[in-house]
Amino acid sequence: MIEDWLEWLSSKRGCSPETCNNRLSSLRTFIKYLASREAKYLYLKSDADNVLLRKITKKKVSGLTRDAVTAILAEPDQHTKTGIRDLTFLTVLYGTAARLDEILSMKISSLHLDSSKPYVYIIGKGDKVRTLYLPPKATAHLKQYIRIFHGMNPAVDAYVFYSRNTGPKGKTSQAAIRKMLKKYAVSAHEKCSNVPLDLHAHQFRHAKATHWLEDGINIVQISFLLGHEQLDTTMRYLDMTTEQEVAALSTLEEERHKNVKLKWNPQKDSLTAICNLRRLKK
Repeated sequence: MIEDWLEWLSSKRGCSPETCNNRLSSLRTFIKYLASREAKYLYLKSDADNVLLRKITKKKVSGLTRDAVTAILAEPDQHTKTGIRDLTFLTVLYGTAARLDEILSMKISSLHLDSSKPYVYIIGKGDKVRTLYLPPKATAHLKQYIRIFHGMNPAVDAYVFYSRNTGPKGKTSQAAIRKMLKKYAVSAHEKCSNVPLDLHAHQFRHAKATHWLEDGINIVQISFLLGHEQLDTTMRYLDMTTEQEVAALSTLEEERHKNVKLKWNPQKDSLTAICNLRRLKK
């Protein structure tokens, strides 16, 4: 039944392999719950686990160039409260490379801006907590933003970026962020063609990861900063940058003209000579 259902999702509903796998994962979780309540459903859990996932093609994660990020950050009007809020959010989003929901879920108690090295506690997937240090620019914007939007004595349980409809006790919706990004993408695209019109928050995360790589941070450190459990996940975010490609090609071009000393003696082509072994006497 599950296999027929997946086939129906694919052929009749037109669902992608990713969507089919997500639905299957949800169904497996529900069946696991049933099995934990009634032992007679244990066989269902075993059968559901044996249903094969749909094959998917790994998508290349698109990011932003440094010029594109600069152009977007220049759009919010810092003479207005809305502009100050938007610029602060964008600066923190790019500076920390955190996921969108991780930023929206931040509370005042998570921030430690007066520390010698300002940082924030981020609650990621699986309720895992990690510490992210804040760049000086992000710290300065956060201090100004909190003073304007939260006052001198902000409530520790208030969301940093709260909704105007619900107040400090309710976080901003992702739909509101998408609307804000779309607005700035349109205006920034006129000044920098590298800014995509379909701008979304996750592109800032990928952009920062790529820029960290350009700045010399190794892949393991980047994986930790992004909160990835598997290094393979981080590899999807990182592409060779244009500068790295040019450097690599230049190195290869130089090697062609070098007289590289051979590491073996072509005159001694016998296996015993190559392995540095003595010939046995007959």
